[in-house]
Amino acid sequence: MKRLFFLPGLLGLWLVLSGCGTSQPSEVILATTTSTYDSGLLDVLVPAFEAQSDYVVKTVAVGTGKALAMGREGNADLLLVHAPAAEEAFMAGGYGSRRDLVMHNDFVLLGPPDDPVGAGQADSPGAALARIAADRYGFLSRGDDSGTHKKERSLWEQAGIEPDGEWYLESGQGMGATLRIASEKQAYTLSDRATYLALRDELDLAIVFSGAPELLNIYHVILVNPARWPRVNQAGAQALADFLISPEGQALIATFGVERFGEPLFVPDAGKAEEDLR
Repeated sequence: MKRLFFLPGLLGLWLVLSGCGTSQPSEVILATTTSTYDSGLLDVLVPAFEAQSDYVVKTVAVGTGKALAMGREGNADLLLVHAPAAEEAFMAGGYGSRRDLVMHNDFVLLGPPDDPVGAGQADSPGAALARIAADRYGFLSRGDDSGTHKKERSLWEQAGIEPDGEWYLESGQGMGATLRIASEKQAYTLSDRATYLALRDELDLAIVFSGAPELLNIYHVILVNPARWPRVNQAGAQALADFLISPEGQALIATFGVERFGEPLFVPDAGKAEEDLR
């Protein structure tokens, strides 16, 4: 390195030019579903991770489909998503180097508080949707290839129904925005429980059907494969993934929502087998 001569007042500039200044934290790009953002969970997890690491997390909250696309294109370092079948295809394609179970909650069918089609009286999610379709009552889909949208489409398929017509609407937006639109239109919609509870006081919607095994909502963290995308921040992604499944990260997940709602919004699952949740 060339020797630099400087005046005392230029000490800071010299330190930067010489590479002797304080290093900046490394950025980790996390692509994740909107439910982890809208529920407020990331507002707890990300600061706790940053406080004990040399990394700054840049969160991109999109639907799971878009998050997986970011991973396939090398535009994220790791993913926190909730569409197991699509995740398995992502891993099989060699786009991910590691996939760990993090947590779960469940999906709930929401609708007007008086449940005008009696969806809550059905014996399965598919039967509940069939009642909505039979009455051609308003249903708002996210329509964005998110994990919630994928689950909704699978439930329609199980019911043997292809929803169409003026009663079936698509928001093309995240979970929070979709809930607000459904509330305004007094339409039925599918949501993860955490986002609904976090926004419940703003909505004129109620849970009309829940609790079926088909409504299980499982989240995994996936590291984007550095062999395919060498420029990803592998060390940072590894550190954040390790934090999410660490005792500290899992404890934060276990207590998130308890103070406000009297119950956790997510159930920590690190170290478990996915089959044990079903």
